[in-house]
Amino acid sequence: MQALVFDAYGTLFDVHSVARRCEALWPGKGAALSAAWRARQLEYTWLRSLMRRYVPFSQVTRDALGWACESLALALDEAKLSALMDEYLKLSLFPDVRESLQKFKGAKRAILSNGSHDMLDPLVAQSGLELDAVLSVDEVKVFKPAPEVYELAVKKLGIPKQEIGFVSSNGWDALGAKSFGFQVFWVNRSGAPLDRLGFAPDRTVASLRELA
Repeated sequence: MQALVFDAYGTLFDVHSVARRCEALWPGKGAALSAAWRARQLEYTWLRSLMRRYVPFSQVTRDALGWACESLALALDEAKLSALMDEYLKLSLFPDVRESLQKFKGAKRAILSNGSHDMLDPLVAQSGLELDAVLSVDEVKVFKPAPEVYELAVKKLGIPKQEIGFVSSNGWDALGAKSFGFQVFWVNRSGAPLDRLGFAPDRTVASLRELA
């Protein structure tokens, strides 16, 4: 493989590290809010792609947070919204990320994410990760798992899709990449069952450390 392309949210960065701030703002509700926020965030990306109504991921994330708070009867003012959105700019790396990425020395390393650059760039910068490219769906105005997103990596890296390994902890993303034609490594941290979409990853691992 000439390149390894990583999903960002849920694969390199722990989206549920926001739960600590959620809990601080609404004691006893942090985990539930984090889960509802993430679920609605993903659902909005799929719905907007089907509707051809793209907006940047930062807007999707704000809208999903508003819905999640309303669903749990949590009062969300502008100060709390800003505080929680700021958390997305400093998400925690999973413990196996930094060590593992250092071992992938023989190939280009890139991120391909639903995230918009206003969220991704500060996040990657504060993490200190060394990457060859950070690619956003904002360039094609549709979200994963649309084939146009995975094609973006081929065009930007100048590498045939058969020579790109794609790494994601999101099963739907891994299978979207496999459908497109990448070599796919599913980091199944939670032990989830494989989605029934007619494809399977080339390899399933429990952690990035195992893949490295």
